[in-house]
Amino acid sequence: MRIFNYSKLKEKKWDLDVLSLVAGIYRYQGKQEFYLKEKNEELNKLIEIAKIQSTESSNEIEGIVTTKSRLKQIMEEKTTPKNRDEKEIAGYRDALNIIHNNFDIIPISKNYILQLHKILFSHLENGSGGKIKSSNNVIVANYPDGRSEVLFTPLSAFETPEALERICFEYNKVIGNAEVNPLIAIPVFIHDFLCIHPFNYGNGRISRLLTTLLLYQNGFYVGKYISLEAIIAKDKDYYYNSLNKSGANWHEGNEDPTPFIKYLLGIILSAYKSFEDRFTIIEDKIPAVEMVRKAVMQKIGRFKKQDIRELCPSLSISSIEGSLRKLVDQGDIKREGVGKSITYFRLK
Repeated sequence: MRIFNYSKLKEKKWDLDVLSLVAGIYRYQGKQEFYLKEKNEELNKLIEIAKIQSTESSNEIEGIVTTKSRLKQIMEEKTTPKNRDEKEIAGYRDALNIIHNNFDIIPISKNYILQLHKILFSHLENGSGGKIKSSNNVIVANYPDGRSEVLFTPLSAFETPEALERICFEYNKVIGNAEVNPLIAIPVFIHDFLCIHPFNYGNGRISRLLTTLLLYQNGFYVGKYISLEAIIAKDKDYYYNSLNKSGANWHEGNEDPTPFIKYLLGIILSAYKSFEDRFTIIEDKIPAVEMVRKAVMQKIGRFKKQDIRELCPSLSISSIEGSLRKLVDQGDIKREGVGKSITYFRLK
């Protein structure tokens, strides 16, 4: 049986990269707390955008998709899911909403993780949610070019229930006793969860929900305003690579968690930077075209209308389209393509 001992993490000497990431996150966390005191109404719009992006991206990573219009209707509970993909999307929506609204009273335990998994699959008729895997499984990386690769063989189904209980116990112990910095304990817990791979289906999505939950419980609320899942989805290769590196010698308890810690801390820091970028745009009461101009100045390379929409949540699509046309006419940006394939890039 794999032995877990999170107390040993307090004795480990972390390299400068890890220490720099931790310091950077705390720096941005403090700045975010200051921003949130303003109670800007636009922040509520960021929350809704982040929920949609998180639900879309976390499912899309697993090949679960629907159209943008259907996604919006499902998120607003204005329609009934039509197929399995949409039912799983609705389940993620429900689980994410529960975390957003109740994170401070949710226990980190095997039973609650099972409950979260049950919620994820609550719209399916076969009752597959909330059950530990019934057979052994493997972690497979699926790449955009169609390739797949077995990255890791998790714990057996027989060992899984006890292991899941153990990592919850170890995590709660070091966090409750303030033995280990949560920015170290959280990635280690998530990595162990993924290596255990307790379910036949849905492990990745549950790991991302747990990441959001644990961050909220420790005062890191950036995922409420910026989708962590969307950042993860942009570079799955980096995710798989860090998981693979930290998974080496995991069964023997001799793994190096550093690659996965750096990966997850990098995601969190990137989200905080994105939050600050968006807040600096929405806090100024300026005309729509100037708000769009500020958003454009933050873009490097090609961008789409939706990229600007995310940076300017207070503006309607028609306002953004009109502002982009003005910037094209003024020679600030150039437009290429037609219809949904339209992209822009800066000329100045």
